[in-house]
Amino acid sequence: MAFQKERSAGFLANHMARLFANGLQQRIRPLGLAPAQFMTLLALWDEDGLTQRELVQRLNVEQATMANTLIRMERDGLIERRLHPEDGRSQSIHLTAKAVGLREPATQAARSQNEAALAGFSEDERLMFLDLMRRAIASMQSG
Repeated sequence: MAFQKERSAGFLANHMARLFANGLQQRIRPLGLAPAQFMTLLALWDEDGLTQRELVQRLNVEQATMANTLIRMERDGLIERRLHPEDGRSQSIHLTAKAVGLREPATQAARSQNEAALAGFSEDERLMFLDLMRRAIASMQSG
């Protein structure tokens, strides 16, 4: 049987992720944010003062990618680096007032993109879809 991309979970997931990322990028661009910066801000809004290593682990990105993202965020006035209180060899990453002020508009932009993506779903379908996505992710992470 020939490969049918419309029946491929991988193809569909990748296509959906690209569409979602493009939509999110359009919504957060007016705030001066790129998607990688938004992901990093989400982690820091949850817990300010993480180290670069902790951000890499939580966001599952490459060390070099995170280093470049943090350089841009520092340049854009979103974060500041401080010596880590318990480990003087590392730095903790802290939000600036500018970044704290972006929390509501940026998360609203993400909520709007989620709403656009799931607009054709009933509430039960949304819950099921999200549960199925989490299960697929868990399967791939464990195997």
